[in-house]
Amino acid sequence: MKKIKRFLCFGVLFVGISSSCTSDFSALNTNPNTSEKVLPENLLARALVETVQGNMNRSRIITNELMQLTVTTGTEIDRVDRYDIKRAVSESPWKSWYWQLTNFKDMYRFAEENKTNANSSKVYMAISLICQSWIHSIITDTYGDSPYFEANRAKEGIYTPVFDRQKDIYQDMFLKLEEANTLLKETTNVSFVHDPLFAGDVVLWRKFGNSLYLRLLMRVSGKAEVSTEVIAKIKEIVDTNSANYPIMVSNSESAILRWTGISPLVSPFNNLQKSDWRKQDGCSFLVDKLDQTVDPCIAPWLRLHDGLYEGVPSGYNYGETPESKSFFDYSFRFEPLLGNILNYAEVQLILAEAATKGWINTRTAKEYYETGATNRITLWGKSVGSYLSGPLVKWDDASSLEDKMEKIHWQKYLSLFYTDMQCWIEYRRTGYPVLPKGPGLINDGIMPTRLPYPVSVQASNPSNYQDALDIQGPDDLQSMMWWQKP
Repeated sequence: MKKIKRFLCFGVLFVGISSSCTSDFSALNTNPNTSEKVLPENLLARALVETVQGNMNRSRIITNELMQLTVTTGTEIDRVDRYDIKRAVSESPWKSWYWQLTNFKDMYRFAEENKTNANSSKVYMAISLICQSWIHSIITDTYGDSPYFEANRAKEGIYTPVFDRQKDIYQDMFLKLEEANTLLKETTNVSFVHDPLFAGDVVLWRKFGNSLYLRLLMRVSGKAEVSTEVIAKIKEIVDTNSANYPIMVSNSESAILRWTGISPLVSPFNNLQKSDWRKQDGCSFLVDKLDQTVDPCIAPWLRLHDGLYEGVPSGYNYGETPESKSFFDYSFRFEPLLGNILNYAEVQLILAEAATKGWINTRTAKEYYETGATNRITLWGKSVGSYLSGPLVKWDDASSLEDKMEKIHWQKYLSLFYTDMQCWIEYRRTGYPVLPKGPGLINDGIMPTRLPYPVSVQASNPSNYQDALDIQGPDDLQSMMWWQKP
């Protein structure tokens, strides 16, 4: 057992190059009578839970403020909704994501070395590849070029990893997702005890991996140098070879880490006091449109203010703090659905965009759009009613591409609620939904295009850090990453 503890508690260096020892995750315990090393499945629950917990905190602090879901009214300085993002904001997500990549990479290595159970070995290798792609995609879409091929390899003597180009990262993530799909095609279910996401169901893991594949393909579909092959791959997954690429087909197949309140499945907001939760108001952009469209989700999401749904404006001038109004319900501190990773509604809206642009034709854009909007609502236990026939929501095949994109991405904006940085990333890709600009914005009024690299990265890896800047551009809030550039 002492060997096991020493193995688990190796040191950390700037990109989260270790697993850590905690007592909260009994799944990490191994039986010294049956195994001399951690089994791959024993790393899964902890890595998933801690990743999603961190992602929810990033959503609350960064994404929701940038994307005008919330406005912090409790302070006048360091206001993300004013695009006032200090470099220190970058530290926690960077370290957290790389930290968990160590767990997922160890999972792959341990699974590959497992010679006693070929089925389990393939399953956990595939799950690792999917989760590595998920986390690396968030890292590169948040910062741009980043350590990838040499990341988390301190045990091999690589302490200052090279920053890889975003294009190369994406191409390798696609290879990983292809490999995961192939591995899972050859496997059967494993024990549900170690899997808090899909209870050991390999079909659901396979559908998650391929749905993530669609998200990432769509992310780079506007980049001219890869668009032809990317669009062809989307068509293959959806139209011409769908049997080989199963994707989510219902809300029940969504990748949502549902909080139960029983350790370790506890929301990161669980211990927030009501006074702390109340420091964020609903933004008028979100609140007004939910109200105008008579969105069925407005009631479970927002609290009334004097009998009305009213938000506060984003990016208001310094010193002009408005009166607090509607805010997200206190119950959200424990809400199981906030553990969202990728849901069925998002997948349908990805397909709605692809169909609108003429890339796929299995179903019409209208069908994908309405299915996405419907399941976005029913996921929250609400009835759709006449919502889809409302003038601001109803699909019209004769309308302009811009109008269709606005409708699709409004629904996606809502489906990505509390989903790490995705809402902000999608806005940077598409420009939708169109957000109003408050008078108090800094950064020249430009939506931040990325987060700056952490100070710790500059200090610990200065040469490779500078090489990244020489290629990508200044380390600020306006430099565009590879897929954002024409």
